[in-house]
Amino acid sequence: MNIVNIEGVGKTYGTTVLLDGVSLGIDDRERIGLVGRNGGGKSTLVRLLTQQETPDEGRVTHRGGLRVGVLPQEVTLPAGATVTEVVLGSRREHEWAGDRRVREILDGLLLTDLDTVVDGLSGGERRRVALAALLIGEHDLIVLDEPTNHLDLEAVDWLARHLSEWRGALLVVTHDRWFLDAVCNSTWEVADGSVHRYDGGYSVYVLAKAERARVAAFTEARRQNLLKKELAWLRRGPPARTSKPQFRIDAANALIDDEPPARDELKMVEFATARLGKLVLEFTDVGVRYGDRAIFDRVTWQLGPGDRIGVLGPNGAGKSTMLKLLAGTLQPTSGTIKRGITIRVATLEQEPQPVDPEARVLESVEEIAREITVPGKTMTAGQLLERFLFPSARQWARVGDLSGGEKRRLQVLRLLIAEPNVLLLDEPTNDLDIETLTALEDYLDGWPGSLVVVSHDRYFLERTCDRMLMVTGQGLRDLPGGVEQYVAARRTALAGEPTTQSTKPARITDTRAAKKELTRLERLIAKLDTAEIKLHTQMAELGSDYAAVQELDVQLTALHDERTAAEHEWLALAEDLD
Repeated sequence: MNIVNIEGVGKTYGTTVLLDGVSLGIDDRERIGLVGRNGGGKSTLVRLLTQQETPDEGRVTHRGGLRVGVLPQEVTLPAGATVTEVVLGSRREHEWAGDRRVREILDGLLLTDLDTVVDGLSGGERRRVALAALLIGEHDLIVLDEPTNHLDLEAVDWLARHLSEWRGALLVVTHDRWFLDAVCNSTWEVADGSVHRYDGGYSVYVLAKAERARVAAFTEARRQNLLKKELAWLRRGPPARTSKPQFRIDAANALIDDEPPARDELKMVEFATARLGKLVLEFTDVGVRYGDRAIFDRVTWQLGPGDRIGVLGPNGAGKSTMLKLLAGTLQPTSGTIKRGITIRVATLEQEPQPVDPEARVLESVEEIAREITVPGKTMTAGQLLERFLFPSARQWARVGDLSGGEKRRLQVLRLLIAEPNVLLLDEPTNDLDIETLTALEDYLDGWPGSLVVVSHDRYFLERTCDRMLMVTGQGLRDLPGGVEQYVAARRTALAGEPTTQSTKPARITDTRAAKKELTRLERLIAKLDTAEIKLHTQMAELGSDYAAVQELDVQLTALHDERTAAEHEWLALAEDLD
């Protein structure tokens, strides 16, 4: 049964009609993902549904006694309150400590001690506190506006699993497409004053939208091609994504049978090699230390032409340090970094670079370059702007009048039109809507260069990168199993955490001792790595001696298990120190 109904709702701001004659309902077990372009009316619809605003026409009704919990984008916490007071309210310790659900929420979200005053918390920590307080409360409908902002991959994974088990209605506004697929069973798209409803998560939404475009014979051929390309990638993606019962991929075969792979890897490597040469960046015995803490220790690694690398790791492990080493803004404490003589490195940083607010959008791009050459064609600045959803009229808007998402989009464009051949992206999905992310991913499919991405957006990482690396705090480690392998390893590592955050500080009573233990584990992991390499070499030399190889394989399995246990212990300890 419906717990919320909206009938013939209309809402206008100035001369802009955001919603026009919208009628929808939310039932008591529905999990809705709300998508649409920035500024298209998503936030307005949320405020109407939760009765924070009244419509200009039509009506919004709630079932009697409906309990609604809302996580807004901008979190406000009471000044001077502790985490305990905000999250647990007047509950006594023996009450919440004996509640498994409450303990799981505290362990899954909170990184700080419960006695900490919220005034000194960072924006990300304050958001975690507000989310924990909401989930612990008793609600019939939960509305989450960008819940994955400031959450790392492990926390996003935990939140998705928690919400999947929660019994109640859910409305989520997010640009995190993996999260939409993992949590939602229906999707609402806000566009052109209407709300279009699709059964299923993001994958089904892409399928249905592509089919709808075909049946309606849309004239927007480029937009349709983007949907077909993304749908083809979804079919070729990890089995976990396409195995959902509601994702009936066979129904889309007619749409994508002639769709080529998102990237011709061989062709891209050829282009990249022509632009970069065989050497891009090479680390040899690189070490970085901050005080007595080693972030990297004797790391040897290469970034080759056309490589597309996703970088994963817990906060404080060294992801930002790695980007700075690649960009050349940080020099190693030891070892050497060799750079190709033709490389041009560009970094998309988390904070937008300042642009003259009085400049026009097109002018701000043309001041860097008037055109860009991509494989097979040349694009003008205006054409590139149109590709990234700046129509002709919007290209003459003042930079100061742009929304936060549009400014981020402009930052990306100014970076790309300079034609770098090594691109470093630090949380590139911040403030970008799904349509812009799809356009960026499509552009990167044909971009001939080397790419390194640090992101908490699992979908973007899997969509744009061919390899995943984990920054361990000592060095770099390949992840053949990709993001799923990393999340599984972190889940295992965190499984040994205390049941409540209030007891976490007791794990490390002596920071100096903890750092010594971290160093010991790093040396142990390096030693085990060396031993594994030796065993592999011996097995190759004794290839015809089955009995000897079998004995070495037993030793190799034991070494692998020991190294995995050491890595999990290192990850847990590093997070506590961080």
